[in-house]
Formats: sequence, structure tokens, C-alpha cells
Amino acid sequence: MGDNDALGSAHTKKDTRMIGWIYRISNWTALVGGMVLVALTLMVVASVAGRALIGIGLGPVPGDFELVEVGVGIAVFFFMPWCYLRGGHATVDLLYMHTPRWAQKAVDTASDILMLLVWLVLTWKLWDGLLEKKEYMETTFILQMPVWWAYAFCFVGAVVGCLAYVAKTLTQLGLASEPAGWTVEANAGH
Repeated sequence: MGDNDALGSAHTKKDTRMIGWIYRISNWTALVGGMVLVALTLMVVASVAGRALIGIGLGPVPGDFELVEVGVGIAVFFFMPWCYLRGGHATVDLLYMHTPRWAQKAVDTASDILMLLVWLVLTWKLWDGLLEKKEYMETTFILQMPVWWAYAFCFVGAVVGCLAYVAKTLTQLGLASEPAGWTVEANAGH
């Protein structure tokens, strides 16, 4: 009995470390996504100011809309795993709040599993798109930047998203536990 308890305890510690690693990487990707948005904001300000000052020899940032298009896509994929782990997604609690706790847990678990499946399909299709864009060497119109680069960055965010959904689903099913000291946002419904 004592050996099984020690083995179970070691397995739980390993699970907690792995889950903690996934939470940390999700946090880091969200921070990188934030830095991308700050850089995009500064670039848009410079581009708008350049347009306003064309008379004195300045101009817009070449390909500014292409950079915004790519950067926002990357930021969204980098934010989503952290948002999910923090309980930041929008929820409709009209009926949910009036159901028994066991039903709420069942809804949470079912939605987590369904979203994991959605993220797996999304990640798979991003990978297919990445390979196709790379094969045909498609580029953006103005900057001639390879489109597959954007797919590659978004794919990284999608893989982290899959890991986040797996981690959260394992904790929902009681097969793993959240990192020590972890709290979900107070405004999250569930």
C-alpha cells in the first residue's frame, strides 16, 4: 500500500510539473502576443503620422496593412491558450447558473473536450495551409513576405492551444491537477 501511494504521489508531481509547464508556456505566448500588438500599434501610429506628413517628405510604412493582418492573426493565436486557462472566454450563463453542480461540471467537461477537438482540427488545417503556402511560395503583395511565415507562427500558437486544452481537460476529468496557487479569473462564469 505504501509503495503504491509513493508511486501515485510521484506520478501526480510529474503531472503537476507538466501541467505547470503548459500553463507557463501559455503565459509566455500571451506576453509575446502582447508585444506583437504593441509593435503593431507603434507601426500604425508611425504610418498614420507619415501619411499626415507626406508634404515634408515622410510617408506611410510600406505594407502596413499586411503587417497588421499577419500580426493580429499571430497575436490572437498566442492569446487564446492563456485566455482559456484563465477562464477569460465569454460564456452564456442563462441556464448554466441554475443547474446543479454536477450538471455544470458535465457541461464544462463536454465543452472542453469539444473545443479540444476543434483546436486539433484547426491545428491540422493550419499545418496543411502552411505546407501549401510554402510549396507554392505565395507572398504578400507589397512586402513580398512569404505567407507561410504567418502560418508557421499561428501554428505555434495553435499547438500551445492544443496543449492548454489537453491540460485543462485532464484537470476537469481529475487526471491531473492545476499548478499550485492557480486561480481562475473572478469574472469567469466557469
